[in-house]
Amino acid sequence: MNERSRATLGGRFTFPGTSLTVQRMGYGAMQLAGPGVWGPPKDPDGAIAVLREAVAAGVNHIDTSDFYGPHVTNQIIRKALHPYPAGLVIVTKLGARRPPDKSWQPAISPEDLTTGVHDNLRNLGLDVLDVVNLRVMGAIDSPLEGSIEAPLTALADLQRRGLIRHVGLSNVTAAQVAEAQAITDIVCVQNNYNLARRDDDALIDDLARQGIAYVPFFPLGGFSPLQSSTLSSVAGRLGATPMQVALAWLLHRSPNILLIPGTSSVAHLRENLGAGELTLSPAAVAVAAH
Repeated sequence: MNERSRATLGGRFTFPGTSLTVQRMGYGAMQLAGPGVWGPPKDPDGAIAVLREAVAAGVNHIDTSDFYGPHVTNQIIRKALHPYPAGLVIVTKLGARRPPDKSWQPAISPEDLTTGVHDNLRNLGLDVLDVVNLRVMGAIDSPLEGSIEAPLTALADLQRRGLIRHVGLSNVTAAQVAEAQAITDIVCVQNNYNLARRDDDALIDDLARQGIAYVPFFPLGGFSPLQSSTLSSVAGRLGATPMQVALAWLLHRSPNILLIPGTSSVAHLRENLGAGELTLSPAAVAVAAH
């Protein structure tokens, strides 16, 4: 892609208290693993091509985890991109493990978190991790209240040891964010949010006031037939796809929202990144939201 495309990936965002500046359109690596986020992909060369295309297009924020695969996506990222280009920010997450039955189990003891950090460092080929999100294992797609002091204290200790630069949270409530901020600085929150699911509206606005990034997972999920029809109508007027409009709506929703849509297809990647070039009028934003 040309320099104009590089400049229109939704604008830029700097994580608070850091020197890490990223394009707001990023890439999520989960779909690079095999079916069920388990094992290798059917097309390893295709997975490498997607990562290289993303970086060539100007993407400099990649979201991953060593429990994707497990280990698979990080190993693919290393093979595709190492030595990493200057300015590339890789955000990983800890808090889960994948036993042989392919389930998702909590892994939040100090020992689990220490092992997880070293697994990420080894498989990514890094000496220090830019950002690590603590993934709280509540419901599969929504948080549950409860203290996160113990695992976050352990993660903050790994940060003090120089293995992690910055800490984020995933699948958390507003109360858990506040609890975490009493332990260490939080640079980003990654929760389930999209046009169809907007439980976090107040949290997004609060984080925006603090300059903290909010990163929706499942950014394209759960649309009703009515919403799909509305998106199609807006997309038709803009010469875009409904999914591009849904992503663009998130970028317009708040300046602290960063997007990490995932795909294993170069064509789909290009379509997703095109959302960063869409300008929605206030009317279009309002229509898409209802």
